[in-house]
Amino acid sequence: MHLSQLSLALALAIGSTSALAQSTTGSIFGQAPVAKGESVQVKNTTGISREVPVDANGRYTVGSLPLGTYTVSLIKDGSAIDSRADVSLRVGSGTEVSFVAVAAKSLDTVSVSASSLPPIDVTSVDARTVITAQDLVRLPLARSAEAIALLAPGVVPGYSGFTSGTTGGSLVSFSGSSVTENAYYLNGFNTTDPLSGFGGISLPYGAIDQEEILSGGYGAAFGRSDGGVISQSGKRGTNDWHFGAQVQWTPAFANETTPDTYYVTGSNAGQIYRRNSDDKSWLATESAYIGGPLIKDKLFFFAAVEGQKQSGNNIGSTTSSYNTNYEYHNPKWYSKIDWNINDSNILELTGASTTHSYQGNEYTYDYTTGKTGAFNSSDTSIKNNAQVYIAKYTSYITDDLTLTALYGKQKMTYYNETPGSSSDLIYIDDSENENPAITGGTPITNSQTVSSQADPDHTATTNNLRLDLAYKLGNHTITAGIDNLNSHDVDDGTTSTMWVYGYGDANTAISDSPYVAAPATGAGGSTGYYVSKYIYDTSASVRVAQRAQYVEDSWQVDDRWLVKLGLRNDQFTNYNPNGEAFLRVTKPQWAPRLGFSWDVNGDSSLKVYGNAGRYYLAMPASVALRAAAGSLYTNEYYTYTGIDANGYPTGLTQLASSTGGAVSANDEYGQSPDAKTVAAANIKSEYQDEFLLGFAQQINTSYVWGMKAQVRKLRNILDDICDTSTILTKAESLGYSIDTSAMNGCYLSNPGRSNTYVLKNTAGGYDDVTVSAAEFGDPQAKRSYYGLETFLEHPFDGKWQGKIDYVFSRSYGDTEGQVRSDIGQSDVSATVDWDYGQVMEHSNGTLANDRKHQLKIYGSYQLAPEWMLSGNIFIASGTPKTCLGYYGADETNPIGYGSYYHYCGGVASPPGAAGREPWQHIFSLSAEYRPMWAGQKLGFNVMVYNLFNNSVPTSTYAIYGSSTALNTNYDRVTYWSTPRYVRFGVNYDF
Repeated sequence: MHLSQLSLALALAIGSTSALAQSTTGSIFGQAPVAKGESVQVKNTTGISREVPVDANGRYTVGSLPLGTYTVSLIKDGSAIDSRADVSLRVGSGTEVSFVAVAAKSLDTVSVSASSLPPIDVTSVDARTVITAQDLVRLPLARSAEAIALLAPGVVPGYSGFTSGTTGGSLVSFSGSSVTENAYYLNGFNTTDPLSGFGGISLPYGAIDQEEILSGGYGAAFGRSDGGVISQSGKRGTNDWHFGAQVQWTPAFANETTPDTYYVTGSNAGQIYRRNSDDKSWLATESAYIGGPLIKDKLFFFAAVEGQKQSGNNIGSTTSSYNTNYEYHNPKWYSKIDWNINDSNILELTGASTTHSYQGNEYTYDYTTGKTGAFNSSDTSIKNNAQVYIAKYTSYITDDLTLTALYGKQKMTYYNETPGSSSDLIYIDDSENENPAITGGTPITNSQTVSSQADPDHTATTNNLRLDLAYKLGNHTITAGIDNLNSHDVDDGTTSTMWVYGYGDANTAISDSPYVAAPATGAGGSTGYYVSKYIYDTSASVRVAQRAQYVEDSWQVDDRWLVKLGLRNDQFTNYNPNGEAFLRVTKPQWAPRLGFSWDVNGDSSLKVYGNAGRYYLAMPASVALRAAAGSLYTNEYYTYTGIDANGYPTGLTQLASSTGGAVSANDEYGQSPDAKTVAAANIKSEYQDEFLLGFAQQINTSYVWGMKAQVRKLRNILDDICDTSTILTKAESLGYSIDTSAMNGCYLSNPGRSNTYVLKNTAGGYDDVTVSAAEFGDPQAKRSYYGLETFLEHPFDGKWQGKIDYVFSRSYGDTEGQVRSDIGQSDVSATVDWDYGQVMEHSNGTLANDRKHQLKIYGSYQLAPEWMLSGNIFIASGTPKTCLGYYGADETNPIGYGSYYHYCGGVASPPGAAGREPWQHIFSLSAEYRPMWAGQKLGFNVMVYNLFNNSVPTSTYAIYGSSTALNTNYDRVTYWSTPRYVRFGVNYDF
């Protein structure tokens, strides 16, 4: 059955389940003897207590429990006749605690440890990995949410050039999806970057209680993601006061450097491009926490702070030869108050903040001598901050009815400036393309280091309201809720003016559409050298409203079969600076979710599970800056006969163009588009269908193994199409008289489908024009992923733990998603893809986030009471390489995009045809010593990341140029994997 048909069937057939709605809670379930008056009581170490009856089939479930440690007791006639102590919950998961028939006796004689419980959760139907605070203490990891997420199967590092705007950290890809398609949660609040989806706010490392990584199959409570979910739950206070502190140091002397980078093609082949071996840095992190009862069993407090400072230097490339001394400061804080109002009502208040700041000074650097010279200028300073405040209320109205309400607000500020930057100087770009007959082979630049400037008043806010109501009705647990998210982006924008030097075939037009004449037509251009004056300006305040409703039914069909039926409906509206909706997708977007779990043996020792679902993705706020806010993006082309001391061209001759002056490949001349015309009238959101089938089996009390197959199919993509001439031709063929001056440079569309555009006519009205994918020359949009995982796990038994996970996967098609990693293009849903049919020819291939083989091994071993050893291994095949050149066998430039066609030297070059980057082999180890003489409260630890210093290329420059004008940067390494570093630490916990 197709998912659209399935959605109708589900809408008629179901209520829905909570699937533990915001993934900040867990549940306890199990079997108990069927006897009159029996019930099960769960009691937390913080005093929370709930008691539920055993049903007629001998089953019980206690849901929506705060994370923590519980004692579970079987109650008869008011007395405990059996008990399980030290039951720890995992976020979003169910923990089974079952009882056999026993005679009434004293609690002391029947209380047993929960460590013997089966490790398989037969209540889950998704692909979920939970990493606890205990795991984080033991495992050798970088201190970020993304580094933790890399432990999950199918999660791989994203393109190194993409980083989080608020944390500056690296990003990850889930099962072939782009890095902007993930959702981040903190204590149930959606902290995903509202501007572009590049990351989200995370907790101080020592404040993380559990991190839940949902890599597929998640329930209807979650949405706005077709990648994965990274959800962190922070620690909370208990009835005992605890405090602690930690200092970690990564010294420069113990760090290896990234390999030097060299040109590999053209006349510069073999010459150095960047001397990374002269880069040095050190990192220090200080953190502390405190938590305990303000009122025992009632009111609890927890707080944590973390300060991180990194200092070092960075050598620029030979085309920008500066030695930059820099400092990063990344402080974080987190606080939480938990109030057990009574046994039926809980209130949680959370506050968190993270700041990412950078300062640097640039000094001249001589590549010949390797010496650093005098101060040149200050680098652009950055200070980005995000603050989150959340209130969550849980009411156990009855044993069968639970209400959860959450409201949170996030405020983000973005600030950058360049001290001492001169507004009188224009930035010089691509100076390596300056005519060597004029420069003597040494590029001429100036002291201007700023290529663009952001608005210093830029801020953004997000608020998230969630209401979830769960009702247990017989064998059904029905959950329904709303999930509303609003974001407001204020004073966002960038301005830039540059002289950009270029080189090409002297007798070939620089651009055919829009037309720019060949260099040879101007004085000094006979050898193919030219220059353009580049001007870029976007500035706007925009907002996005996202609404969702969901319902889900968790149906315990019998003692072995669980079925989860869910349905979600999302609505997305994006507004331009005038408050007008330019993208409104509010018709029902049904996202059905269907999952099952089969407890084969009835004892949680073997689970077979499956899942099918649809997932919609909203457009972030930044889409409006290029699509709906009137951006300016032009180039004015010249030839030149000289270059002055500032790097400015002299003896300019303006090249003929279709406009008589500056040209814009996408007609972005600063005009504000009519909101009615920005997006196709029949536009739909990006969405993806996913299918899971797997099993997990307990081999014995010590080992679990399993396999999982995962398939993802992208059904619809949202990007811009800029082929206005085809749209106009279609309109004229229909007899319409279109006002061409009111046409936009690009239109938000569903590429690979027929799109209907609203165009202004000369009479002042509007005409609807439908253009098919075939008329644009576009293929069907495609992104397919399949993966097969197998794992073997030994849970921690007090002595050791370990997990081996292998994934074989393929990710292929003609679109990566919202961004393009192969060329580092971060313009969300405004990539070069789909702009014109010519750039999509031969675009079907292996996609940028494809990692055919992934092997992950991690674990820890208690060598002695005082010594803990841990390891983490990541082995993965390299990502595909791309070669982009001029169009067709004769290497022309029909749409003016230069070397961005899927041809390489005149030969068709689909993604991946240029080969792959090398395999990565990252082996990391750590050791911790907790001496008995300090009561094991004091710990000394050391971690070695990338023990064998396997630093290999992770991406290379994809722009080939042409056979007659080869781009000297082609195939040059742009990023390397992180080399070896050593981290020392001391911590004290009391």
